[in-house]
Amino acid sequence: MSEIKVSKLTNRAGTGAPNFSQGVKISGTASTLLAPTRTESATEPTSPANGDTWYDTDNDTYDVYVDDEWKRFLGAGGGSGIAWGGERGVVFGGRSGSTRLNRIQYYAIPTTGNASDFGDLTVARDRSGGAVSNSTRAVCMAGANSSSARVNVMDYITVSTTGNATDFGDCTQSRQGASASDGSRGLRAKGYHQDYITTIEYITIATTGNATNFGTVTNSVFAPAGVSDATYGVFGGGSGNSNVMDYVTIQTTGNATDFGDLTEGRFPSGGCSDATRGLFWTGGSTSSKNVIDYITIATTGNATDFGDMTVSRAHGSANSDGTYGTCMGGEGSSVLNSIEYVTIQTTGNSADFGDLLEVNNYPTASSGAAS
Repeated sequence: MSEIKVSKLTNRAGTGAPNFSQGVKISGTASTLLAPTRTESATEPTSPANGDTWYDTDNDTYDVYVDDEWKRFLGAGGGSGIAWGGERGVVFGGRSGSTRLNRIQYYAIPTTGNASDFGDLTVARDRSGGAVSNSTRAVCMAGANSSSARVNVMDYITVSTTGNATDFGDCTQSRQGASASDGSRGLRAKGYHQDYITTIEYITIATTGNATNFGTVTNSVFAPAGVSDATYGVFGGGSGNSNVMDYVTIQTTGNATDFGDLTEGRFPSGGCSDATRGLFWTGGSTSSKNVIDYITIATTGNATDFGDMTVSRAHGSANSDGTYGTCMGGEGSSVLNSIEYVTIQTTGNSADFGDLLEVNNYPTASSGAAS
């Protein structure tokens, strides 16, 4: 038999004795003072109670049982603090049926769940493919507001504060292309407007204004994907089911250089990254693809197979908090509203994350700090 000796008990405020409104029972099987359980396994624990924790050994994720459901939190490694993103994922525009959307949505990347309404863009658009962030501010760059009309408008939001977007300035050309950022400068590359665009343009994210010419890419395509680390931006895939990747040094204007090849051509596609690794999601020509590719951004070379998505999709987009990557929307056998995720440093198949507010084709995604 154990013995507990208590000399003094005070409440949390330190103003007097605590009030055990539910009672305290130390002994017996019906004790109401039970510590949460911790489970390490590849399968979900059975009969959990609020406060229980579960480390999923297969997916390297950490879940806490809250309000009668498992909530996923940051893995053992914690967030990497990327300057070009953060824990709040944002999704700009897209298309639901034949309607171009001006809706902005958001969700917490470290915690699985559904998206919520953030506010509206100044112009409804899809096929932007380009959004950049300095963690505080996210900028949605250009896109299309009809089947034949592209826009050169850039909008921005403060990621931690829900509300409508504000005009940032104009791109050098109306286009649908790919983006990359180092947290200071945002780049937009490739695209299409009456003809294929080979130029790269850039903005300083913290300062509103029009974009400036940066250089040119190695190939002419539209709807590629972009990834970046703190130094380099890599653009891959695109129309014609391209498998080409090229790269630039973000803080040095100039023309792109060949990086290597994706495992297969993909179009249209989405990209996201942590501090070292870039992921290319979605894409297809006559059929959608479910393969995820990855590269080490600081090292040129061909991409490697990462794993498979929960569903084959094209026209989706992706973002990251520096630990997890999420991919959302697009089209498989039908237009999708689902979000899925992976741990970027752990290869393997993706898992279900939650849902967008509606089915959404050709969205654009970024991320930033929640507070």
